[in-house]
Amino acid sequence: MASSGLQICGFLLSLVGVSATIAATFMVEWGKDSQAKHSVYEGLWMSCSGTSERSTCENYKYLLKLPIEVQATRAVMLVSLFFSAMALIVSTVGMKCTRFMEAMPQSKGKATAVGGMLFIISGVLTLIITSWYVSRIVEIHNTAHRLQR
Repeated sequence: MASSGLQICGFLLSLVGVSATIAATFMVEWGKDSQAKHSVYEGLWMSCSGTSERSTCENYKYLLKLPIEVQATRAVMLVSLFFSAMALIVSTVGMKCTRFMEAMPQSKGKATAVGGMLFIISGVLTLIITSWYVSRIVEIHNTAHRLQR
């Protein structure tokens, strides 16, 4: 089993990853369309439009009217956040520096490993869905650009 310092370092890095996933899930800059001074930003939960001085944001009202890319990305990002939350709980229980399950050192080690695997699954899900979403946005943008010519 890894040393306490290494476990704490890994746990802090995982907190950074979870924080980045939370920020990415709720940020508005998933897609951007700008013309002159007016910009439109689209996120998974709302869209914002306006100029650099003033913008207005509006939540999406109807889930089923959103494009499939947004619906799928929303779902996978929430699943990723759920796995991250479970990983935080399981990892905290299994770390050497905590007093949970002290009488069962082998189970503590297994809990830490399971927590690490959950963090990896969460990270891979986030990486896959964001890459897929960006590739779809680029594909749509390129198609629209070709049609304008």
